[in-house]
Amino acid sequence: MLIIGITGTLGAGKGTVVDYLRTQRNFAYYSVRQFLTEEVQRRGMKPNRDSFVTVANDLRAHHSPSYIVDELYERAAKNGTNAIIESIRATGEVESLRKKGSFVLLAVDADPRTRYERIKLRGSETDHIDYDTFVANEKREFDNPDPNKQNLQACMRMADITLLNNGSMEQLHAEVDRFLGELKDDAPAHRRPSWDEYFMDLCHSVALRATCNRGRSGCVIVKDRQILVSGYVGSPSHLPHCDEVGHLFRKTLHEDGTVSTHCVRTVHAEQNAICQAARRGVGLEGGTLYCTMTPCRTCAMLIINCGIQRVVADYKYHAGAESEEMFRQAGVTLDYIHNEVLEYQNK
Repeated sequence: MLIIGITGTLGAGKGTVVDYLRTQRNFAYYSVRQFLTEEVQRRGMKPNRDSFVTVANDLRAHHSPSYIVDELYERAAKNGTNAIIESIRATGEVESLRKKGSFVLLAVDADPRTRYERIKLRGSETDHIDYDTFVANEKREFDNPDPNKQNLQACMRMADITLLNNGSMEQLHAEVDRFLGELKDDAPAHRRPSWDEYFMDLCHSVALRATCNRGRSGCVIVKDRQILVSGYVGSPSHLPHCDEVGHLFRKTLHEDGTVSTHCVRTVHAEQNAICQAARRGVGLEGGTLYCTMTPCRTCAMLIINCGIQRVVADYKYHAGAESEEMFRQAGVTLDYIHNEVLEYQNK
């Protein structure tokens, strides 16, 4: 199975490439735009470009930078045939898909004025804009250091091949054929994930069960490369969940005068995993804990007292400095898969 990710500028011809791969090469098709359209409609928002960007950034921030394409990849994997995922716009998405193997990234670009004229002819609901707005929208999405947010420029730099579509449709089709012909056996060599990548992927799968949309976090605790327990963010047993009745917010006044807002309805993923171990008599001494981001102070204390020796977090938590220092003093190794910082909304 070969997965081709499509990235590129607006109006460059991504849709033309997709149509050709679908009709002439029998690729299955999975669309980020369609995924976002369904989510925008579910939230009762207007289906325009600003809504798509807002919802995409929100999903990435509350799940993971690669959440949308990971969902589409799972659909493609179940199908088991060559597939296209259109369109990839965040670096975290590219990084995640590369780990899964059998993935190549194709970028499509063209002259800005040519692209603008193309979208005017296309005439979709999100394309009724003037040239200055077109340029401004693109600039906003083109370069952002946050892996949760759209960064077309960085994605295009990561592409395995870039097609310049300033000519005819026939020329573009020929370039696609040339690109496919250069792939050996229609797929690159499979890359086997490291143990940390393997367990972190399982951690993200566990997080799909989480019930608080401010941070659907997951946790997996292992020892000797064997899973001991798992946990995800959720309310205590028999109590209502955030997804059912909304958040239960409390404000915290800090020594420096700042105020932060926290949802206190749920139990953290790390705490739930430790509770599962306690209920089932599973010892965690010497284990490794995998989690979505730096554990909070309370979770850090529990982790230390359980005898866990190593913590692997996918991303840094914006308020995780105290936990990092506690782990350092207690001799608990803390490693990050990514060095980027994730922040909650309304923190």
